[in-house]
Amino acid sequence: MTPKAQHFTLTQEIQIPAVGFGTYLISNEDAPQAIGAAIDAGYRHIDTASGYHNEEAVGAGIRDGLSRNDLSRTDLFVTGKLWPGNPAWGDAPKTAKQVVAECETTLQKLGLDYVDLYLIHAPYGGPERVNQWRAMLDLKSRELARAIGVSNYTEAHLDEIKSARLEMPAVNQIELHPWSQKPELLGYMSEQGIAPVAYSSLVPLASWRSAPGQDSAKTEEMRADSTTFETMAEKYGVTAAQLLLRWGVQNGYAVLPKSLNPDRMRQNLDLFSFKIDPGDMAQIQEMDRGESVAWATGDPSIAD
Repeated sequence: MTPKAQHFTLTQEIQIPAVGFGTYLISNEDAPQAIGAAIDAGYRHIDTASGYHNEEAVGAGIRDGLSRNDLSRTDLFVTGKLWPGNPAWGDAPKTAKQVVAECETTLQKLGLDYVDLYLIHAPYGGPERVNQWRAMLDLKSRELARAIGVSNYTEAHLDEIKSARLEMPAVNQIELHPWSQKPELLGYMSEQGIAPVAYSSLVPLASWRSAPGQDSAKTEEMRADSTTFETMAEKYGVTAAQLLLRWGVQNGYAVLPKSLNPDRMRQNLDLFSFKIDPGDMAQIQEMDRGESVAWATGDPSIAD
Protein backbone atom coordinates (compact mmCIF):
# COMPACT_ATOMS: atom_id res chain seq x y z
CA MET A 1 0.00 0.00 0.00
CA THR A 2 1.71 3.21 -1.15
CA PRO A 3 0.91 6.73 0.02
CA LYS A 4 -0.43 9.29 -2.43
CA ALA A 5 -0.64 12.69 -0.74
CA GLN A 6 -2.78 11.96 2.34
CA HIS A 7 -4.14 8.74 0.86
CA PHE A 8 -2.99 5.16 0.47
CA THR A 9 -3.46 3.15 -2.71
CA LEU A 10 -5.68 0.06 -2.47
CA THR A 11 -5.96 -0.64 -6.19
CA GLN A 12 -5.15 1.25 -9.38
CA GLU A 13 -8.60 2.82 -9.18
CA ILE A 14 -9.14 3.21 -5.44
CA GLN A 15 -7.45 5.49 -2.94
CA ILE A 16 -8.29 5.28 0.76
CA PRO A 17 -7.83 8.42 2.90
CA ALA A 18 -5.04 7.93 5.41
CA VAL A 19 -7.24 9.24 8.23
CA GLY A 20 -10.84 8.10 8.55
CA PHE A 21 -13.51 8.83 11.13
CA GLY A 22 -14.59 5.85 13.23
CA THR A 23 -18.17 5.54 14.45
CA TYR A 24 -18.02 2.67 16.97
CA LEU A 25 -19.81 3.54 20.25
CA ILE A 26 -21.29 6.74 18.79
CA SER A 27 -24.96 6.77 19.72
CA ASN A 28 -27.81 7.27 17.30
CA GLU A 29 -28.48 10.58 19.02
CA ASP A 30 -24.92 11.84 18.53
CA ALA A 31 -24.06 10.31 15.17
CA PRO A 32 -25.74 12.75 12.74
CA GLN A 33 -24.08 15.79 14.30
CA ALA A 34 -20.75 14.00 14.82
CA ILE A 35 -20.51 12.76 11.22
CA GLY A 36 -21.51 16.16 9.87
CA ALA A 37 -18.89 17.84 12.07
CA ALA A 38 -16.25 15.37 10.95
CA ILE A 39 -16.93 16.15 7.30
CA ASP A 40 -16.84 19.86 8.17
CA ALA A 41 -13.41 19.28 9.76
CA GLY A 42 -12.08 17.66 6.59
CA TYR A 43 -12.62 13.91 7.07
CA ARG A 44 -13.30 12.19 3.77
CA HIS A 45 -13.54 8.63 5.06
CA ILE A 46 -16.34 7.43 7.32
CA ASP A 47 -16.06 3.93 8.82
CA THR A 48 -19.18 2.20 10.12
CA ALA A 49 -20.67 -1.29 10.55
CA SER A 50 -24.01 -2.98 10.91
CA GLY A 51 -22.79 -4.23 14.29
CA TYR A 52 -22.54 -0.65 15.57
CA HIS A 53 -26.34 -0.30 15.25
CA ASN A 54 -26.13 3.31 14.08
CA GLU A 55 -26.09 3.09 10.28
CA GLU A 56 -29.23 5.18 9.71
CA ALA A 57 -27.89 7.95 11.94
CA VAL A 58 -24.49 7.77 10.24
CA GLY A 59 -26.23 8.04 6.87
CA ALA A 60 -28.09 11.15 8.03
CA GLY A 61 -24.78 12.71 9.08
CA ILE A 62 -23.21 11.85 5.73
CA ARG A 63 -26.03 13.51 3.81
CA ASP A 64 -25.89 16.60 6.02
CA GLY A 65 -22.10 16.88 5.83
CA LEU A 66 -21.97 16.47 2.07
CA SER A 67 -24.73 19.01 1.53
CA ARG A 68 -23.32 21.56 3.94
CA ASN A 69 -19.86 21.39 2.37
CA ASP A 70 -21.11 21.27 -1.25
CA LEU A 71 -19.54 17.85 -1.76
CA SER A 72 -20.66 14.99 -3.97
CA ARG A 73 -20.84 11.29 -3.05
CA THR A 74 -17.59 10.62 -4.89
CA ASP A 75 -15.78 13.02 -2.55
CA LEU A 76 -16.36 10.65 0.39
CA PHE A 77 -14.96 7.18 1.08
CA VAL A 78 -17.39 5.06 3.09
CA THR A 79 -16.54 1.73 4.71
CA GLY A 80 -19.30 -0.64 5.83
CA LYS A 81 -19.05 -4.03 7.54
CA LEU A 82 -21.04 -7.24 7.40
CA TRP A 83 -21.84 -8.91 10.71
CA PRO A 84 -21.20 -12.54 9.72
CA GLY A 85 -22.98 -14.16 12.65
CA ASN A 86 -21.33 -15.88 15.59
CA PRO A 87 -22.49 -19.34 16.75
CA ALA A 88 -20.83 -18.78 20.15
CA TRP A 89 -23.38 -16.03 20.73
CA GLY A 90 -26.32 -18.05 19.42
CA ASP A 91 -26.09 -16.21 16.11
CA ALA A 92 -25.97 -18.53 13.08
CA PRO A 93 -23.38 -17.71 10.41
CA LYS A 94 -24.80 -15.79 7.46
CA THR A 95 -25.32 -17.73 4.26
CA ALA A 96 -24.13 -16.31 0.95
CA LYS A 97 -27.67 -15.15 0.19
CA GLN A 98 -27.90 -13.44 3.56
CA VAL A 99 -24.56 -11.68 2.97
CA VAL A 100 -25.99 -10.02 -0.13
CA ALA A 101 -29.19 -9.09 1.69
CA GLU A 102 -27.23 -7.64 4.62
CA CYS A 103 -25.21 -5.40 2.29
CA GLU A 104 -28.38 -4.21 0.59
CA THR A 105 -29.87 -3.40 4.00
CA THR A 106 -26.73 -1.47 4.97
CA LEU A 107 -26.93 0.59 1.78
CA GLN A 108 -30.60 1.31 2.41
CA LYS A 109 -29.90 2.45 5.97
CA LEU A 110 -26.97 4.61 4.90
CA GLY A 111 -28.94 6.03 1.99
CA LEU A 112 -26.19 5.09 -0.48
CA ASP A 113 -26.05 3.24 -3.79
CA TYR A 114 -22.68 1.68 -2.93
CA VAL A 115 -19.94 1.63 -0.31
CA ASP A 116 -16.32 2.18 -1.22
CA LEU A 117 -15.17 -0.69 1.00
CA TYR A 118 -17.20 -3.55 2.50
CA LEU A 119 -15.63 -5.84 5.10
CA ILE A 120 -16.51 -9.08 6.85
CA HIS A 121 -16.36 -7.81 10.41
CA ALA A 122 -14.79 -10.91 11.99
CA PRO A 123 -13.97 -14.54 11.09
CA TYR A 124 -16.97 -15.90 12.97
CA GLY A 125 -18.49 -17.64 9.94
CA GLY A 126 -16.87 -21.02 10.63
CA PRO A 127 -17.66 -23.40 7.74
CA GLU A 128 -19.54 -20.58 5.97
CA ARG A 129 -16.48 -18.29 5.83
CA VAL A 130 -15.44 -19.16 2.29
CA ASN A 131 -19.03 -18.96 1.02
CA GLN A 132 -19.38 -15.59 2.72
CA TRP A 133 -16.29 -14.44 0.86
CA ARG A 134 -17.71 -15.70 -2.44
CA ALA A 135 -20.79 -13.57 -1.74
CA MET A 136 -18.53 -10.58 -1.09
CA LEU A 137 -16.98 -11.08 -4.52
CA ASP A 138 -20.50 -11.07 -5.96
CA LEU A 139 -21.21 -7.75 -4.22
CA LYS A 140 -18.10 -6.31 -5.83
CA SER A 141 -19.05 -7.60 -9.28
CA ARG A 142 -22.49 -5.98 -8.85
CA GLU A 143 -20.75 -2.71 -7.89
CA LEU A 144 -22.49 -2.52 -4.53
CA ALA A 145 -18.98 -2.29 -3.06
CA ARG A 146 -16.03 -0.82 -4.94
CA ALA A 147 -13.57 -2.87 -2.87
CA ILE A 148 -14.00 -5.72 -0.42
CA GLY A 149 -12.03 -7.00 2.52
CA VAL A 150 -12.09 -8.52 5.97
CA SER A 151 -11.48 -7.50 9.57
CA ASN A 152 -9.85 -9.32 12.48
CA TYR A 153 -8.66 -12.13 10.19
CA THR A 154 -5.55 -14.08 11.08
CA GLU A 155 -3.12 -15.64 8.62
CA ALA A 156 -5.02 -18.94 8.93
CA HIS A 157 -8.31 -17.28 7.97
CA LEU A 158 -6.71 -15.52 5.02
CA ASP A 159 -5.13 -18.81 3.94
CA GLU A 160 -8.63 -20.31 3.63
CA ILE A 161 -9.41 -17.78 0.91
CA LYS A 162 -6.08 -18.39 -0.78
CA SER A 163 -6.56 -22.18 -0.67
CA ALA A 164 -9.97 -21.76 -2.30
CA ARG A 165 -8.18 -19.96 -5.17
CA LEU A 166 -10.34 -16.90 -4.73
CA GLU A 167 -9.38 -13.26 -5.14
CA MET A 168 -7.73 -12.10 -1.92
CA PRO A 169 -9.16 -9.26 0.20
CA ALA A 170 -8.02 -5.74 -0.56
CA VAL A 171 -7.96 -4.91 3.16
CA ASN A 172 -7.70 -6.53 6.58
CA GLN A 173 -8.82 -4.07 9.25
CA ILE A 174 -7.09 -5.06 12.49
CA GLU A 175 -6.15 -3.69 15.88
CA LEU A 176 -2.76 -2.01 15.47
CA HIS A 177 -0.90 0.20 17.93
CA PRO A 178 2.55 0.16 19.59
CA TRP A 179 1.44 -2.54 22.05
CA SER A 180 0.04 -4.80 19.31
CA GLN A 181 2.16 -4.47 16.17
CA LYS A 182 1.50 -7.91 14.58
CA PRO A 183 4.68 -8.06 12.42
CA GLU A 184 4.12 -11.67 11.26
CA LEU A 185 0.54 -11.04 10.14
CA LEU A 186 1.52 -7.78 8.44
CA GLY A 187 4.35 -9.55 6.64
CA TYR A 188 1.96 -12.18 5.32
CA MET A 189 -0.55 -9.54 4.28
CA SER A 190 2.16 -7.63 2.42
CA GLU A 191 3.11 -10.78 0.50
CA GLN A 192 -0.55 -11.23 -0.51
CA GLY A 193 -1.14 -7.57 -1.40
CA ILE A 194 -3.59 -7.04 1.48
CA ALA A 195 -3.56 -3.51 2.90
CA PRO A 196 -3.77 -3.02 6.67
CA VAL A 197 -6.25 -0.55 8.11
CA ALA A 198 -5.76 0.09 11.82
CA TYR A 199 -8.44 0.37 14.45
CA SER A 200 -8.05 1.13 18.17
CA SER A 201 -4.88 3.11 17.47
CA LEU A 202 -5.27 4.95 20.79
CA VAL A 203 -5.30 1.90 23.08
CA PRO A 204 -2.14 3.06 24.93
CA LEU A 205 -3.82 6.27 26.12
CA ALA A 206 -5.06 6.16 29.72
CA SER A 207 -8.35 7.69 28.51
CA TRP A 208 -9.05 5.00 25.87
CA ARG A 209 -12.43 3.35 26.59
CA SER A 210 -12.33 4.59 30.17
CA ALA A 211 -16.08 5.30 30.33
CA PRO A 212 -18.40 2.79 32.04
CA GLY A 213 -19.64 0.05 29.72
CA GLN A 214 -16.80 0.46 27.19
CA ASP A 215 -15.36 -3.00 27.67
CA SER A 216 -11.89 -4.13 26.67
CA ALA A 217 -9.18 -6.48 27.90
CA LYS A 218 -6.99 -3.55 28.93
CA THR A 219 -5.63 -3.91 32.45
CA GLU A 220 -5.14 -1.18 35.03
CA GLU A 221 -1.39 -1.73 34.68
CA MET A 222 -1.69 -0.91 30.98
CA ARG A 223 -3.74 2.21 31.75
CA ALA A 224 -0.92 3.50 33.96
CA ASP A 225 1.70 2.87 31.27
CA SER A 226 0.89 5.63 28.79
CA THR A 227 3.27 8.37 29.96
CA THR A 228 5.95 7.37 27.44
CA PHE A 229 3.76 8.54 24.58
CA GLU A 230 2.81 11.76 26.34
CA THR A 231 6.48 12.58 26.94
CA MET A 232 7.43 11.73 23.36
CA ALA A 233 4.55 13.81 22.00
CA GLU A 234 5.81 16.90 23.85
CA LYS A 235 9.00 16.70 21.79
CA TYR A 236 6.97 17.24 18.61
CA GLY A 237 4.53 19.74 20.09
CA VAL A 238 1.55 17.43 19.51
CA THR A 239 -0.87 15.40 21.60
CA ALA A 240 -0.22 11.79 22.53
CA ALA A 241 -3.19 10.86 20.32
CA GLN A 242 -1.61 12.63 17.36
CA LEU A 243 1.66 10.81 18.00
CA LEU A 244 -0.02 7.38 18.07
CA LEU A 245 -2.02 8.12 14.94
CA ARG A 246 1.06 9.46 13.16
CA TRP A 247 2.90 6.25 14.10
CA GLY A 248 0.24 4.29 12.26
CA VAL A 249 0.21 6.48 9.17
CA GLN A 250 4.01 6.54 9.11
CA ASN A 251 3.97 2.74 9.10
CA GLY A 252 1.59 2.74 6.13
CA TYR A 253 -1.73 2.13 7.88
CA ALA A 254 -4.90 4.10 7.40
CA VAL A 255 -6.20 5.01 10.88
CA LEU A 256 -9.72 5.58 12.22
CA PRO A 257 -9.81 8.02 15.17
CA LYS A 258 -13.11 8.97 16.76
CA SER A 259 -14.12 11.98 18.81
CA LEU A 260 -17.25 14.02 19.44
CA ASN A 261 -15.13 17.11 20.12
CA PRO A 262 -14.63 19.23 16.94
CA ASP A 263 -11.25 20.52 18.18
CA ARG A 264 -10.00 16.96 18.72
CA MET A 265 -11.42 15.95 15.35
CA ARG A 266 -9.22 18.57 13.72
CA GLN A 267 -6.19 17.59 15.82
CA ASN A 268 -6.57 13.95 14.83
CA LEU A 269 -6.50 14.95 11.16
CA ASP A 270 -3.36 17.04 11.62
CA LEU A 271 -0.82 14.24 11.24
CA PHE A 272 1.22 15.55 8.33
CA SER A 273 2.84 18.62 9.87
CA PHE A 274 5.35 16.47 11.77
CA LYS A 275 7.23 13.20 11.41
CA ILE A 276 8.40 10.83 14.14
CA ASP A 277 12.18 10.54 13.91
CA PRO A 278 13.91 7.16 13.35
CA GLY A 279 15.13 6.92 16.94
CA ASP A 280 11.65 7.28 18.36
CA MET A 281 10.21 4.88 15.77
CA ALA A 282 12.84 2.33 16.86
CA GLN A 283 11.96 2.87 20.52
CA ILE A 284 8.27 2.34 19.80
CA GLN A 285 9.05 -0.84 17.86
CA GLU A 286 10.46 -2.32 21.08
CA MET A 287 7.14 -1.77 22.92
CA ASP A 288 5.22 -4.56 21.16
CA ARG A 289 3.40 -6.78 23.65
CA GLY A 290 1.64 -8.89 21.05
CA GLU A 291 -1.75 -8.44 22.70
CA SER A 292 -5.01 -7.33 21.18
CA VAL A 293 -7.24 -5.75 23.80
CA ALA A 294 -10.17 -4.21 21.93
CA TRP A 295 -12.05 -7.55 21.69
CA ALA A 296 -12.63 -8.23 25.37
CA THR A 297 -14.37 -11.60 25.14
CA GLY A 298 -11.40 -13.69 24.01
CA ASP A 299 -14.02 -15.64 22.09
CA PRO A 300 -12.42 -18.94 20.95
CA SER A 301 -14.59 -19.06 17.84
CA ILE A 302 -12.48 -16.32 16.28
CA ALA A 303 -9.76 -18.96 15.83
CA ASP A 304 -11.98 -21.68 14.37
